[in-house]
Amino acid sequence: MVYRTGIRWRLMRDLAGDANFLTPAALIGDQTRARILLALLDNRALPMTMLATEAGVAPSTVSGHLTQLVEGGLLTVRRQGRHRYYSLASAEVAHALETLAKLAPPFTPRSLRSGTRARAMRLARTCYDHLAGHLGVSVMQALIERKALIGGNGVHDPARSVKDRLSAPGWDLTYEVTEHGWTVLGEVGVEPPRTARKAVRYCVDWTEQRHHLSGAVGAVVLERLLELGWVVKAPNSRVVRVPDKGVHGFREWLGIEMDALRTRAAA
Repeated sequence: MVYRTGIRWRLMRDLAGDANFLTPAALIGDQTRARILLALLDNRALPMTMLATEAGVAPSTVSGHLTQLVEGGLLTVRRQGRHRYYSLASAEVAHALETLAKLAPPFTPRSLRSGTRARAMRLARTCYDHLAGHLGVSVMQALIERKALIGGNGVHDPARSVKDRLSAPGWDLTYEVTEHGWTVLGEVGVEPPRTARKAVRYCVDWTEQRHHLSGAVGAVVLERLLELGWVVKAPNSRVVRVPDKGVHGFREWLGIEMDALRTRAAA
């Protein structure tokens, strides 16, 4: 018996119409292609040779997978010199991968090294072109508490959410940077971005049921933190390290204590 109400009917309707998610699901579901997509999740553009290394396959093998991902709309490719560079087609692709990570079975570290990396991912990582993890959430919460951002309290409430879901872009709230907020952001050299992109967006972070800052402002904040040396991208990873310079900087700017965040990430 098929009910024409609720999620089951909507799913069948979409599969019979334009929104056939079987195509991207099949592309993502392959282990080699999944590794390629995860390697690009920090908004990098990488050549085929490096993606072959990331996926653990030969360049001749990865070539076919890259063609499928480009034709399927998950990757874009651009030529620069003699090489082609591949990147995620959009932020929506990144958010889809983040959501799947939330749906995946819990990760059980099999070694000290993998356990350390899992904690590092929870502590601070990139989410496409902005900061996520406990650090990203704490930055947004501190901006809200200082009235630099208005429009919400930074907390995801599943019982009240309409469109918002864990590990996905937020839609229910509209955040704005206040006049005072630009002063706070200006303390570290962040200026209003000149772009047609929406200034303030947010994502519901999968490490905890809270929001982290995205949109144009989220992108320029991460860019500035990298310039200041407060955060450093780990090689070939979405993990973001916070050196001593950043530990002192975050404490002085927003009162964020990295030791407390490390304890939360290890829990």
